[in-house]
Amino acid sequence: MEDFLYFFTFQDPSITWVVLGITLLGIGSAYVGTFSFLDKKALLGDAISHAVLPGICLGFILAGEKNPVYIVTGAFLSGALATFLSSWLRKNTKLSEDTIIATILSVFFGVGIVMLTGLQKSGNPEIAGLNSFIFGNAIGISESDLMIYGGLSLTIIMVLTLFLKEFRLMVFDPEYGKAIGFPMEAIRFLFNVLMILAVVIGIQAIGVVLMAALLITPGAAARFWTDRLHPLLILAASFSIVSGILGTYISFVIPQMPTGPWVVVFLSLIALLSFMFSPKSGIIFRYFSRKNYLRKTHKDHLMKALYKAREENKEGLSIEEIYELYPYQKVQINQSIKDLLKEGFIIKNQLFISLTSKGTSDAMRIVRLHRLWELYLNESMNIAPDHVHESAEQMEHLLTPELEAMLEKRLNFPTLDPHQETIPREKP
Repeated sequence: MEDFLYFFTFQDPSITWVVLGITLLGIGSAYVGTFSFLDKKALLGDAISHAVLPGICLGFILAGEKNPVYIVTGAFLSGALATFLSSWLRKNTKLSEDTIIATILSVFFGVGIVMLTGLQKSGNPEIAGLNSFIFGNAIGISESDLMIYGGLSLTIIMVLTLFLKEFRLMVFDPEYGKAIGFPMEAIRFLFNVLMILAVVIGIQAIGVVLMAALLITPGAAARFWTDRLHPLLILAASFSIVSGILGTYISFVIPQMPTGPWVVVFLSLIALLSFMFSPKSGIIFRYFSRKNYLRKTHKDHLMKALYKAREENKEGLSIEEIYELYPYQKVQINQSIKDLLKEGFIIKNQLFISLTSKGTSDAMRIVRLHRLWELYLNESMNIAPDHVHESAEQMEHLLTPELEAMLEKRLNFPTLDPHQETIPREKP
């Protein structure tokens, strides 16, 4: 608790700088990564994050020390070369994009590991801590490092904000953007530059191995919560900031613990919670939505069967007759009977089931929707009458009153379906 209060009350100015730096890094990476995720270029960020390692080593060799300017410049040039090679190979060879990216990732990272191993055996005392670029160590970042990385992060955030409309076109409809005069190739080039910068500024805090997770996971997790771009960006940035600060706190409490893996652990936890519990897209929500839909479907089928019995001048159906209609759905039928009794749609007299006046009206609408859709498929889609039933069985549960009115108007308020059965309507 003492360490927790010391860290989160920012009593140490260096902690304030680190948290500010990881916050800016998180926002910049989440913004770039979200666009990359929406553009289906997630693997490119992974390739760039691995490809910067040779540039880091080269920058160290040229500077003779861990000079952030040389490190950033070398990493940027190495990432730019990997991006250029990826684009050139995609245009000039028959290799698939994932093959190209996997090859570039492996080759550059392998070269980087060889260079790093050579530097470690060189005897240069300045080499200490260079390994932190593999898995990241946010606490080990100096104030001068943060000035450079924070400045680049602010640059990324400002450019993405100013050119939000152009990047939105690049992701969702580049052909339209090109047609109305936007230089889409230049916009994509600018975005690639921003992606490389986002990777470069995150390598010391998160590490080259795990930087791709900081780029992609926040946007992927946020996508479960919203379909709109602005909330998506805000949520992704929030997830990235929270994970970055918590990962940094772990590194502060346990000095030998690298930051990157813990940031990814917290990001993964957020992504898992989003996958499980988010409304509309979460697996729990979808499970109950499907369960409720199937429950409604069984109730509709039972009411439709009772209405058809009434059309045959029967008062209703016995439970045994219903079981014969749906021989493998006894559990569902029993549940539907209980639900419809509670809702007042049916009456149960011992083992005999019949519709109430309220149930008759609702069952009539289900049958009407079924037969209207059959007629629509037959007349508008030229589908044979013996091929329309299965589709109508599904659509009768989904058609809204607005769509029902449109169908009625389009078909000129028909009286018979393709099977010459009456399309029922309420009497005025």
